[in-house]
Amino acid sequence: MISDTEPRGGSAGTENGEGAGNGAGGASGGGDATGGDNGVADFATYEDYLDSQIQPIDLFYLEDKELARQLVELGYRGSGEPLKREEFESRKKAAESFRLSKRNPTKALAHQGKDLTGFPFLQALADREEANRSGKLTSIIFLRTRNAKKQEISGYIDYAHRLKCENFEPYFSRSKLLLPRPSDLSFYNWETQTCTSNNSPNFQVMADNENGLLFKNKRDRKIINVDPKEVNPGDNTTRLEVPTTQHIQVVIYDHLTRRKVWTDGRGVSGRTKLTNISTDVMHPTILYIIQGRASTI
Repeated sequence: MISDTEPRGGSAGTENGEGAGNGAGGASGGGDATGGDNGVADFATYEDYLDSQIQPIDLFYLEDKELARQLVELGYRGSGEPLKREEFESRKKAAESFRLSKRNPTKALAHQGKDLTGFPFLQALADREEANRSGKLTSIIFLRTRNAKKQEISGYIDYAHRLKCENFEPYFSRSKLLLPRPSDLSFYNWETQTCTSNNSPNFQVMADNENGLLFKNKRDRKIINVDPKEVNPGDNTTRLEVPTTQHIQVVIYDHLTRRKVWTDGRGVSGRTKLTNISTDVMHPTILYIIQGRASTI
């Protein structure tokens, strides 16, 4: 039985500086207000937090761990004023949010601060950058152009994958020209007859198909048909031919990987900020295009 003469909140273990109050850290309201509560973050559950303030001598006298936890929660054991369960959960959630914010700092988009006036292809890439980086959208870019040797080349580019592997600021600042590579989804050099195809983290290449070249999205397993004669390029997929003076031809296939419909507010090729809106409030014309009923541009 616990003696009434023993100082409240004290225990045999605290006299030599080994009390559990030290382990609890911010039990009495400590912790960095801006950096999360490190003391609370050390405990997986509220029960673990209470256990950290129970001394062996407490269990020796009480012979009941649950009763010891109750005494800690009521403030009769442990160090300082204990946290209530609600406050513990609140602090733990704040600490976790702070930890995640440090791990995933907000990264500026490559096109930010760039004047893309008069460059519709670069503007189209800018309109899609955030959505491709976040995974809301996966875009396939078909480019037909000329390389540094003036050889005609063409290819299909996984835009989201290239964004992760490459710095796009030189492209948006126009100090570098975006070109298809042999490592992209598909590549063809019309002069050397060099032809390659590669799967990417987002798409599987289906080259040996009687319907021509197809791409399968690895997330939802939907098929994207890039045949220009095909009216419907696939479920949740739209086809947009972009006017350009930098290349011979540019076509972008946008594949939605979430239920909410992606648009920029004025149509897929507009310049306003991207938003997510549900199909039941979408403008009929945009919805008509998204559903794949529009003819090939």
